[in-house]
Amino acid sequence: MRIVHILYISLLMLCSCHKEPNAQNDIKEITHIIAQQQKDWNNNDLKGFMEAYHQTDSLFFYSGAQLKTGWTTTLDSYKKNYPDASHTGELTFTIAKIHPINQDSYFVMGEYMLKRTVGDAKGTFMIIFKRIDGKWKIIADSSC
Repeated sequence: MRIVHILYISLLMLCSCHKEPNAQNDIKEITHIIAQQQKDWNNNDLKGFMEAYHQTDSLFFYSGAQLKTGWTTTLDSYKKNYPDASHTGELTFTIAKIHPINQDSYFVMGEYMLKRTVGDAKGTFMIIFKRIDGKWKIIADSSC
């Protein structure tokens, strides 16, 4: 019985060294990325804001009944629609739900509020994060 107990303890120690994805850590990392996006936006740093997105032509962004594809296209759209600090204003995100899709993907649902001199704006969003090369990146965004 003692040998079985020692083997069990050894197995537990071995398993604890193996780095398995952890939902709490994943959610903490994703929440941190979203908080950084909020800071970048509020500093009128659209390129910094876009760092959270997967820099690829297969990025999907759906807003204003238009589907845009690609990181550069999305950044260009942000630059056109938010040309200066009076348009970017102060962004506040409210996260309603972060939920796993699978081991390497999560969806995030929430609300955004923009306080700005050209008129406030608010809406909802759903974004999909995927772990790519060990980093969380947004691969799809639907904002309205």
